[in-house]
Amino acid sequence: MLEKCVDDECSHIEEMDVDSCLTSLTKRKDDSITMPTCIASRVTKLRAEGIGSVCGKLYFGTSEKIPPSELIDTTGAGDAFVGAVLYAICANLPLEKMLPFASYVAAAKCRALGARTGLPYRNNPCLTSFTEDRILNCSSTS
Repeated sequence: MLEKCVDDECSHIEEMDVDSCLTSLTKRKDDSITMPTCIASRVTKLRAEGIGSVCGKLYFGTSEKIPPSELIDTTGAGDAFVGAVLYAICANLPLEKMLPFASYVAAAKCRALGARTGLPYRNNPCLTSFTEDRILNCSSTS
């Protein structure tokens, strides 16, 4: 995920190919950690062939390592991830927490059969480390 910065902040920074930046982030991944994490680059000017360049930070999120005995059904895992990202944006979660949060939600979904069964509720104790006091009150006020 890219967090764009004001272009003026990068006028003095050397450009870096976005693929090279992503490769350097993946090399920093610790395979011994089983829970989702987020690895961020420093603010840099990222260049993509045929697209141009943009100033910002690149974030690389890892997924939870689910033991094969716990993996039931991946149906809806991508939708769960995207839904969690959208929720995190609305709750103003920082990107460093947003990607692990979304990965956790998607992984929880994979531990149950069907697209919705395994989705965690927002009061799930495992989610509080991600959301803290930022849980949205989605109840109707009408």
